Amino acid sequence: MSVTAGDEGPRSLWTDAWAALRQNRAAMVSFWVLAALALAVVILPGLLTFTYEQTDWDNIAMPPSLAAGHPFGTDSLGRDMLARTLAGGRVSLLVALVATGVSLVIGVGYGAVAGYVGGRVDQLMMRVVDILYALPFMFLVILLMVLFGRNIVLIFVAIGAINWLDMARIVRGQTLSLKNREFVEAARANGVTSARIIRRHIVPNLLGVVAVYVTLTIPHVILVESFLSFLGLGVQEPMTSWGALVNEGSQELETSWWMIVFPSLFLALTLFCFNFLGDGLRDALDPRDRSAS
Repeated sequence: MSVTAGDEGPRSLWTDAWAALRQNRAAMVSFWVLAALALAVVILPGLLTFTYEQTDWDNIAMPPSLAAGHPFGTDSLGRDMLARTLAGGRVSLLVALVATGVSLVIGVGYGAVAGYVGGRVDQLMMRVVDILYALPFMFLVILLMVLFGRNIVLIFVAIGAINWLDMARIVRGQTLSLKNREFVEAARANGVTSARIIRRHIVPNLLGVVAVYVTLTIPHVILVESFLSFLGLGVQEPMTSWGALVNEGSQELETSWWMIVFPSLFLALTLFCFNFLGDGLRDALDPRDRSAS
């Protein structure tokens, strides 16, 4: 017995979104490239002959050479650039994901509550955001790191704890347009609590905007971490990141081009893939597209 389209039961938001995302070739290619990069930076460093901090005294500042076991060459201290690029990618992606997760949780929760409650509570909460906006973003990050130390975990928290302001404003604006919609009014009339309405009705309808902003936040966080590493406040030697490797390579560009080319390629590829994936997620999670299908 065949099942016709009219016999199909209602599909969930995630089922519809995944089906729409699979039809976007650029987004799916980007997704699998990012997945491959994530696996590479986690698994491959343990399979290489040289570690990211090990020095090969016989091959200092050597160009890429498969025969010598350095396909990406070595840096000015004789350290394998492939190992350092993979290790740097692990740090950069981890910083980006954790910091973005922190800003996502704070920003979505803060903005949704402010927009749904409204009134004086909304005004007070958004004045706090305005005050924090008035302070230099990088100054706050540096201040937090100076006060609490330059531990790698604190870098994650410091960047994420400051980066939530834009998310809060975006979510608050979207919540204001959603809280008077029919489905929210119906839930409120049935006695559903405000917390449950925010969690079950408001936040799911913000997924498209949030997903796009997250894919823009991750590259931004990677660049912020790179700038902090350049100032000496980010990842500390011998640990490294893509941003730190690019900064090191820029100082040796005239004599050792490979020191900047390979980390830059990995960094640029990651940023492009997040942008394409963000466009695909925006289309897949757009409520207008779902209702039209």
